Amino acid sequence: MKKVVLAYSGGLDTSCIVRWLKERGYEVICFVADLGQGLGQGENFEEIERRALAAGASKVYIRDLQEEFINDFILPALKANAVYEGKYLLATALGRPLIAKYLVQIAHKEKAAAVAHGCTGKGNDQVRLEVAVGILDPKLEIIAPVREWEFKSRDEEIEYALKYNIPIDVTKKKPYSIDRNIWGISIEAGILENLEQEPPEDAYMITKSATQGSSYPRYLEVTFSKGVPVKIDGKAMKLKNLITHLNEVGGQFGVGRSDMVENRLVGIKSREIYEAPAGTILHTAHRELEALVLDRELLHFKEMISLKYAELVYYGLWFSALKDALDGFVTKTQKLVSGTIRLRLSKGNCVAVGRKSANSLYKKELSTYGKEDKFDQKLAEGFIKLWGMPYKR
Repeated sequence: MKKVVLAYSGGLDTSCIVRWLKERGYEVICFVADLGQGLGQGENFEEIERRALAAGASKVYIRDLQEEFINDFILPALKANAVYEGKYLLATALGRPLIAKYLVQIAHKEKAAAVAHGCTGKGNDQVRLEVAVGILDPKLEIIAPVREWEFKSRDEEIEYALKYNIPIDVTKKKPYSIDRNIWGISIEAGILENLEQEPPEDAYMITKSATQGSSYPRYLEVTFSKGVPVKIDGKAMKLKNLITHLNEVGGQFGVGRSDMVENRLVGIKSREIYEAPAGTILHTAHRELEALVLDRELLHFKEMISLKYAELVYYGLWFSALKDALDGFVTKTQKLVSGTIRLRLSKGNCVAVGRKSANSLYKKELSTYGKEDKFDQKLAEGFIKLWGMPYKR
């Protein structure tokens, strides 16, 4: 019997896939990745395992990958200031290459000839998973049942699950398609497909609206060491705890919401809303600190690198040679990115209001218009003549 390793979420699609593959002669081994999708609320992985086995899986691997996800995927993207099309902090996109990595590892361990996923044929995740698997092991067959099976609707899948006694919660009607991990939440479908409709509050999961939050601002300080966030308000914290804390605090003030029409890799535009309180806070602080300690040419060039880095992550090219090369550049830029940024959180906004670093390039005596001014303004005339010389005819 041919073995296949399935990226299993425990939802309707992947549970039906287990049975669907088994009917076609496959032994199905499920892999569940814990990327912090509970965000403090907890995920019932025992129930997910029981569901997979009831659907027909022969074995279930459950891996807590939160630390690896944070250190090897989230942190490099933060250092790179990687934001897709100015809004999306890439939470879902960053998780896919890590899932692909373990699909391949488990396939090797189990001597499986194939891996499978539950992505649709019009989304980005199918590309991210399949390209990553293809880079890591091009010999593995990739099966995408949702692209080829007979079901035309969610109701047909529910009927299939009921027929084979697959223990799925079919009483809840979920109007949205949701993917979440410790770095953020991606939300689409349902009423959000109407571009004229403001996202209803029930679409959001961890952030309060600007009108619900406190009328008083919250100030906090984020301290970095070589580009890595290490303290909140002077208290040292592990990255996992730091991110969880900022998700809670930022969410209380409505920080981290994005509503965007984005360009999907497959060529269509889609409307997505995102929640990423911790990501928004840390990206804001990190950019402000870089503005303080990096020289102009390096800072401006890095902005171009950030755009390309975000595209590579979004396009599923995490394991590409170019992304690997850019990591080398980004790591070099972080050598002096140490210091503390003070932020104000208020009514959905996150704004830097204070900055300090031993590596600061800001010189008050050169910038001031007060009597401490040491800038020799007489030099400006010669500088302007030289600067403008190539453009005179």
